[in-house]
Amino acid sequence: MSADASKKIPAGILGILLGSLGIHKFILGYTKEGIIMLLVTLLTFGIGAAIMSIIGLIEGILYLTKSDDEFVSTYVTGKKGWF
Repeated sequence: MSADASKKIPAGILGILLGSLGIHKFILGYTKEGIIMLLVTLLTFGIGAAIMSIIGLIEGILYLTKSDDEFVSTYVTGKKGWF
């Protein structure tokens, strides 16, 4: 497992468990996307957290179901910020 692929499991698990906070985005180096998710959750007083949680859940599942090579080429090298 390469160093870049080692981010797959923590990002996937945090996306599933704490997706509304955008922590999985910060792990992958997507600061702008992470801040967007965090601010939507906080500035809507948790109302937007439901939507951000669903996004985090979907992204977490996508991260974990991709092979290491697919994960690296899509999210590390390709810098695909959403889904």
